[in-house]
Amino acid sequence: MPHVIFMVLAPIFFVMALGYVAGRMRTIDNHHVGEINALIMDFALPASLFAATGSASRSEMMAQGPLFAILGAVMLIIYLLWYLVERKVLRISRGEAALQALTVAFPNCAGIGLPIASTVLGPTATVSVAVALAAGSILVTPFTLLLLELSVGKEQNDAETSAARVRRALWHALTKPVVLAPALGILLSLSGLNLDSVAGASLDLIGQAAGGVALFLTGLILSAQSFRLNWKIVTATGTANVVRPLLVAVIVHVLPVPPEIAKVSILLAAGPSGFFGILFGVNYRLNSSEVGSMVIASTVFSILTLAITIGILFP
Repeated sequence: MPHVIFMVLAPIFFVMALGYVAGRMRTIDNHHVGEINALIMDFALPASLFAATGSASRSEMMAQGPLFAILGAVMLIIYLLWYLVERKVLRISRGEAALQALTVAFPNCAGIGLPIASTVLGPTATVSVAVALAAGSILVTPFTLLLLELSVGKEQNDAETSAARVRRALWHALTKPVVLAPALGILLSLSGLNLDSVAGASLDLIGQAAGGVALFLTGLILSAQSFRLNWKIVTATGTANVVRPLLVAVIVHVLPVPPEIAKVSILLAAGPSGFFGILFGVNYRLNSSEVGSMVIASTVFSILTLAITIGILFP
């Protein structure tokens, strides 16, 4: 089991380290990464999500319904609680609170969840990971994009009415490729139609770049930030790596969930904090050192928590 964990996590940290070194050595400008971010969030990741969900059969997608509901509900609960505490108690700005909440609630399914699930469960895990990503992209990501759009829109146009600003922000959030792609893929699968093999292969080709480039970009962005370890980073790490999978474990224990779905739900929930918060921060010019520190601390701590989770679920 330690060998399996090492084989999965070592390449992930290696790619992140490559990005970090490239940024520190100024091989790539770590302060201007908008184009790389657009490649991931507007092309590679949406293509990967649409291909994975759209190519699944209707029966496969229906079987993943409990996973979508459970992970989506847990992400929403953690997201809303973290956001409310940041806003009401700590008085953090709307955009910063949204980025932090997304980072804590949404596990890194693309960069870490997929290779771990594929190693432990085999190729059939791809659909489960895609559904987990779709749950976060459809249920949690739009909240973050809406709040970021409202925050940026208020600064750009103070004369715009609140209702108009909300409508415009909601439209921008829901039409983002990373939100639309998995939703359309799920609808295609549930309709009983199959994604054409040529279209699937074409989307897979660009989609394969999503995980690796996103990890590289994460390291690149983190190279421009200083790591800070304080009570908030520790709390965020504990919430993402311990509370999230435990909450999923309680739900699957109480509800009549098939054992296979229960195990993969807990495994994916145990993943470290994802990089969406970092990438959205780049897109909206909100460079948060705390979000970067959360991702670093959660990813390092996941070496222990993932090893424990896999050892318990798949002895």
